[in-house]
Amino acid sequence: MIVRMKKITLFCLESDRERTLEALRSLGAVHVAPVQPPAGKNLDDALARLNRVHRALEILPDHDGKKRPPCGEPAEKAVERVWALFHRRELLVEREDVLEEEERTIGPFGDFSPAAIRALADKGIPVSLYVAPPKTKLVAPEGAALQIIRRTARLVSFAVVGRHDAPGTWEQVRLPERSLSEIRAERAGLARENAEIQAEFERLKAARAGIEALALRIEEEAEFIKVRTGMGGAKKIAFLQGFCPERLCARVASEAAARGWGLASGEPEPGDDVPTLVENPAWIRPISALFKLINLLPGYAEADASWTFLLFFSLFFAILVGDLGYGIIYLLLTLLMRRKMPKAPHEPFSLLYVLSACTMVWGLLTGACFGVTFPAMPGPFTAIRAWIGQDENMMRFCFLVGAIHLTIAHAWNIIRSLNSTIALAQAGWILSTWTMYFMARNMILGDSLPGWVLYAFVAGMALIVLFMTPVRDFKAQWYNHVMLPLNVVSNFVDVVSYVRLYAVGLAGLAVAQSFNATAGGMGLAGALVLFFGHALNIILSVMSVLVHGVRLNTLEFSGHLGVQWTGRPYEPFALKAAPDRPAAPS
Repeated sequence: MIVRMKKITLFCLESDRERTLEALRSLGAVHVAPVQPPAGKNLDDALARLNRVHRALEILPDHDGKKRPPCGEPAEKAVERVWALFHRRELLVEREDVLEEEERTIGPFGDFSPAAIRALADKGIPVSLYVAPPKTKLVAPEGAALQIIRRTARLVSFAVVGRHDAPGTWEQVRLPERSLSEIRAERAGLARENAEIQAEFERLKAARAGIEALALRIEEEAEFIKVRTGMGGAKKIAFLQGFCPERLCARVASEAAARGWGLASGEPEPGDDVPTLVENPAWIRPISALFKLINLLPGYAEADASWTFLLFFSLFFAILVGDLGYGIIYLLLTLLMRRKMPKAPHEPFSLLYVLSACTMVWGLLTGACFGVTFPAMPGPFTAIRAWIGQDENMMRFCFLVGAIHLTIAHAWNIIRSLNSTIALAQAGWILSTWTMYFMARNMILGDSLPGWVLYAFVAGMALIVLFMTPVRDFKAQWYNHVMLPLNVVSNFVDVVSYVRLYAVGLAGLAVAQSFNATAGGMGLAGALVLFFGHALNIILSVMSVLVHGVRLNTLEFSGHLGVQWTGRPYEPFALKAAPDRPAAPS
């Protein structure tokens, strides 16, 4: 359920702006909307500091859970130390690249003294180094001596003593500044220093918690400055605007009365960017983990489809995976992860428990376990499996699921628009959806059309044409009638698109059976094939759910419901670093 918001405007004296914001922040109830764009040097400095600290946390390796002695440095100094180490390591990497290139260049010539060669050149005896393709015929130039140093399958390296003109097939090598032994010694020194830097990073892991706390404090400081500079003002009065959950407005009003603020509250106006706060019963809450993962949030004026998303996504997951063995694997992995992460939020694990259970139930219905179908089924499962096992029946079932899913969307719209003629148009779309369901069965499976379908379609189209656009809005929304034929075709395509559940699930079963057949009679190698094959198929099944299971909810269903997932999260102006802060609504 999307929590109802009130738009509030709060007035205070300009001289009391700081104290007002501190008190408002302690309430942790108001999502502040800037009256003017926040700006200023203080804000820029705070954001720069925050970015520097966040970057330091990215540079610092994650804490691995090992106990370490305190690093003994304040968080600010630890950040500076992290940056100093980072820059030094970057210089070491650059220098290592240069030395590696030099060693690769002069390595074929062995260890020699470049200074000695320069001394010979000063005495009029130049020495030049060359490389050439291995099959090159080497002849000493006139007046010079040629000495082959090394020949490999890739090239031949040699030196020429004396003045000469080199053939075009010879590639001269620049004389290095140091000998090969000196280069290797410097590289060894760089490796030691790099190891020392890594050890220092390991020591600084103990400062990670302090740096994270510093990041929260700077984030609060930046947020405070942003809110302060985003306030409006006139003469000696300053004011801000924002949104507050209706149930918390009394708390804000009480604080305003105690501190002498002016306060005006009312319903959000059209065009306001109202934040969305979703609160659902415990049984629906697991789906919030998926919403956070894929960054989905309905707009404030949209419907909260959490319960339908949870129910149908669980069904889609079960059909797309469709294997009892895979469901057991998901359940065991979930139990293992929960044991390893006891302090993690429970919603992701609750969702995985639900999805694993649904997959196992569907696997029992289909009789599939790691791609092997078992004939003996308990009780009524035998008849269900016989029905599901026929491709035509499974496709009929997918069309039915699609029609029911889309019907829920339009029925929901009817409830939301009971006082409008739009409700009649939504009823027309329900008739159209069921017409498309029977047409899909007729066109794809050859089922006969019931006699009443044509009348239902005509009635549905009449309701849509007559009531889809209120008369007062017809001038601005006339194009909806022009697009109606395309929308009707799209309705048919949406119903048919649910057959992907059957097709993708069947493909996963085929992949599993293929690996089983390949591994047959291979002994130990066959066991490895089974392990890696089914592991790959499990990963692919999860990907198919994220692609198809999510799509049917976020595109087909949401498109019919009118949800565009354009919500902005409710983020109250509140203290984040203080552990004893009163809990804001979640």
